[in-house]
Formats: sequence, structure tokens, C-alpha cells
Amino acid sequence: MKKTNAMRILDGAKIKYECREYDDDGEHELERGAAELTAKKLGISPDSVFKTIVMRTDSKEVVVFCQSAVHEINLKKARQAAGAKEVTPVKQDELLALTGYVRGGCSPLGMKRKYRTFIDGSVMSHEKVHISAGVRGQQIVIAPEDLVKACGAVVVDLVLEK
Repeated sequence: MKKTNAMRILDGAKIKYECREYDDDGEHELERGAAELTAKKLGISPDSVFKTIVMRTDSKEVVVFCQSAVHEINLKKARQAAGAKEVTPVKQDELLALTGYVRGGCSPLGMKRKYRTFIDGSVMSHEKVHISAGVRGQQIVIAPEDLVKACGAVVVDLVLEK
């Protein structure tokens, strides 16, 4: 398995993780539940898969959010966390240039630049969570506290209550 930037960062920080591969069939449409499909392919609970959502604030700052696959992000809570009046997802055609990653393979670790990162507090209810390794078809399995540390993230409530 080829090392990704995310893996190299974890190796450099001497943070334990494992990597799991799954068959990538290109199904990365958010409205079709890409993270849930990943969980199904890995035979794991979707609430332990954390998707990476890259957004831009009204002041043009790029910010990163990690949210469990079973929840939608609450934009009001995301705005509050970022201290912004507005947050909007970056366009798919901008993702690679901003992060170095493509949709479906975007990791909160190892982006081209270091962006402020916010992880939903539900992460702490898991022994291990799964995040993208930085390429489609690979997930990093990591302890939540190690993920937060490696990302330099702030843990906040991002869940959209239904």
C-alpha cells in the first residue's frame, strides 16, 4: 500500500493507526451517501466513519469540518465554530487545488495548507474512527484523541438535529 500524505504525517508524529482498503467504484456523490457506502464496504458502523467537508467562510477563509457519516452538518453550528457569518462548501472543481485531494478521497490530514479544523464531538464516543487516507479506496483507522491531536482540531457540536 502506497503511503499518503496523511499517513506520513501520522508516521512523523509517531501516532498509531491502521489502514483499510475497500473497492472504490467512484460512488462519491454526497446525496447518495458516499461515507455510508464506504462503511458498508468495510463492514463497519457508519457512525464511526467521519467525512471531511471543506468550506469557505464569508471572509474567504477555508475551514475543514469532520462529521460522522450518519449526520448532516449543522451550518449554523459550523458558522459559530468558525466565527463566520456564512460558510459554504467549496466547489468540487476547487477541492484538488485547495487541498491536494479529490472528492471521496479528502482527508483532514495532509492538505496542501494547514486549515483550521473542527471535528464533531461525537468522535469521542468511539474507540476508533475511520477517515479518508487521502485517496479513494483507503481509510485510516485511528483513535479519536489521536485524530484531534494530529489535525490540531477543535472538537465542537456540528450535528444537525432532525
